[in-house]
Amino acid sequence: MNVLRSLAFYCVFYAGTLVLSLATVIALPLGRERFRHVPDAWSRFHRWCVRALLGIRVVEQGTRPGGAALYAFKHEAFFEAIDVATTLDQPVPFAKEELFRIPLWGRAARAYGAIEVARDDGAAALRRMLAEARRFSTTGRPLVIFPEGTRVPHGERPPLRAGFAGLYKLLGLPVVPVAVDSGPLYHRMWKRPGIITLRFGEPIPPGLPRAEAEARVHAAINALNP
Repeated sequence: MNVLRSLAFYCVFYAGTLVLSLATVIALPLGRERFRHVPDAWSRFHRWCVRALLGIRVVEQGTRPGGAALYAFKHEAFFEAIDVATTLDQPVPFAKEELFRIPLWGRAARAYGAIEVARDDGAAALRRMLAEARRFSTTGRPLVIFPEGTRVPHGERPPLRAGFAGLYKLLGLPVVPVAVDSGPLYHRMWKRPGIITLRFGEPIPPGLPRAEAEARVHAAINALNP
């Protein structure tokens, strides 16, 4: 049954992705405000496919603060990378520079508001990244980062990447840690039905010592790990 569900998901989701990719090309010249509706619709379509075809229900726990904040997500599968635009209102994700080199994707990501993370380009790249992040934070849009840097198997707890501490210190925003347990159901060829939980932890105020802030974020994003 899991095989049939997964095959149906792949067929429907990727067919819909193709249609929405074409819609992206059409919407790009219409301005950023109109364009952003297309990626948001893609994220909602993905959530519908997950629920209706895979039998996976998404449950949210905890509360989110009002105003600008930096959301630190656990990253176990592509699920949360796609779903974040459904979970949050027009989020501003930090994304690896390699993704911006993909034809069309890079242009679309910049139009949506993604921030390029150039890990190897030194201080100039860091200053550009921070300037963009500050600009978006004044709009009230939530900023989103995966502080462990990449997808990790469920149950593993790698240390946070050094870039998180720099953003936390220089942006001066509260951090909302988000625990996710998508790996066991979604990060596999043949996906399984069940419940994926998004647990929003207590906001971590700006200005804490680096070690304390990192420890609190690390513990909170791993709250759903065994």
